[in-house]
Amino acid sequence: MARVVILDYGSGNLRSAERALQRVGADVEVTADHRAAMEADGLVVPGVGAFAACMEGLLEVGGDKIIDHRLAGDRPVLGICVGMQVLFEQGVEHGMQANGCGQWPGTVERLQADVLPHMGWNEVDAPADSVLFAGMEPGTRFYFVHSFGVRRWELEPGDSIAPPRVTWAEHGERFVAAVENGPLMATQFHPEKSGEAGARLLRNWLDTL
Repeated sequence: MARVVILDYGSGNLRSAERALQRVGADVEVTADHRAAMEADGLVVPGVGAFAACMEGLLEVGGDKIIDHRLAGDRPVLGICVGMQVLFEQGVEHGMQANGCGQWPGTVERLQADVLPHMGWNEVDAPADSVLFAGMEPGTRFYFVHSFGVRRWELEPGDSIAPPRVTWAEHGERFVAAVENGPLMATQFHPEKSGEAGARLLRNWLDTL
């Protein structure tokens, strides 16, 4: 049974994520303990609310260093919602800029849509070789709750030996819905709130551990 730590840094739908991962067969612990987070087979970084507040909480528990050290050792990390957003270089909300973890280049900013937040079920456009979405039919829908996202993928060709797999969705405009980059994966939507589709995605992630 895969051992998974959900990083507790004061933000995120911790118990829903815990229950969802338990249902698909993981041994789950919710903690900010560095040793537990480093030794787990997989680390989940959740997040809800404002980019800057989530980043502040993450820094307070040394979450940025935990992510860095796990990735340096090829140890899997899964970001969810704002837990995905903070993996990028920066976030801009209400005119305020905050630095992110910088694992990927790019800026989290307000979506250009008539209705915000983007709340509800939406389809995603995943690459054919996706690991997270393996075995899912086109048109599979996931549950989103957000007003901000990454509107442009800014990684230049040649910047990575194995280019990340980027999944897109659309609400007013296209935005990044998920990224798979070796041991670092993330979703803008909430798999723990996405029914059987979300459970399938979490099982696919557990299979990589």
